[in-house]
Amino acid sequence: MQTRQTTQIDATALETLLAAAVAAPSIHNTQPWRFGMDPGTRTVTVRLDRRRSLPLTDPDRRAQYLSVGTAVLNLRVAVAHLGWEPVVRLLPDHRDPDLLATVRLVTAAGDPPDLPDHASLYPAIARRHTSRLPFTGRPVPEPVLAEMAAAARAEGARLYFPDFGGTRRLLRLTAAAEDRNRAFPDRAAEARTWVTTPDAHSRYGIPVTALGPQDAAGRMPMRDFTGPLRALRLPRLPFERHVQLALLWTARDRAEDWLRAGQGLERVLLTAAAHGVRTSMLHQAMEWPDLRAAARLPQRRCSPHLLVRFGYGPEGAPSPRAGTHAPDLPEGAP
Repeated sequence: MQTRQTTQIDATALETLLAAAVAAPSIHNTQPWRFGMDPGTRTVTVRLDRRRSLPLTDPDRRAQYLSVGTAVLNLRVAVAHLGWEPVVRLLPDHRDPDLLATVRLVTAAGDPPDLPDHASLYPAIARRHTSRLPFTGRPVPEPVLAEMAAAARAEGARLYFPDFGGTRRLLRLTAAAEDRNRAFPDRAAEARTWVTTPDAHSRYGIPVTALGPQDAAGRMPMRDFTGPLRALRLPRLPFERHVQLALLWTARDRAEDWLRAGQGLERVLLTAAAHGVRTSMLHQAMEWPDLRAAARLPQRRCSPHLLVRFGYGPEGAPSPRAGTHAPDLPEGAP
């Protein structure tokens, strides 16, 4: 993939950067980020937008930081695509806690030898969509898994592929979290706030067309956003019998680690998309402290962040993006 060489940050270049950044995945498609540009220093600022929060699901804002981290990775990929080198600082100013990252564009002096090529991932940004549909069950080849694991490591995170028993354990934890979410009406209502219908014309949230069905056999605990709104539910379908999962984790559990985990997650997702592998995220167990603790890997210092379900199958429907303008919150959102 050849980069587009440019020597100035004009309107077209800025649009390329921000369009890539906002294409990143985020919890419930809340897109909890805001961007700024300092032309003098050629620096993009990435800020947390507290208005798009999930106070019950994500009281510590860890999932928000993960989401912002995915946008930072996409921004870096787009910077490299334009022929610059991205220089990133995470949490650069302790006096400004909402400034989560800065990305400065410097003249590229060749690709760093110890990191994968950012620019090669650029086409995958448009291809990556969360797929909540059943997969075929065909195994993803080991070389692709190795590339996905290397993608996480390049960002300071880790990707663990459990065996059959480990997969069942993690799915049980996810199912337990789904049961709890259904038992707490306020949690279910918070999630439904971010489900949008076609006539809503919202630039945030998950359209009903992207929700996907539930597993007819009950083995795959996909998040149920519909709750009591049965009219929005799709007919149940059989999901893959042999689920392929990966656990994304970091050794520590600080705000900086959350941002690194988010970058690692997006690099994994783009790597998968480049190989035609579909992905979806299972975050439910991470929203309950005891279930998240139970998801830790034994005999390791491990802070789990989410499960990535992956495989071959239909492409997921795209979710709307807000662009770079003022936020357009869904009705009833915090």
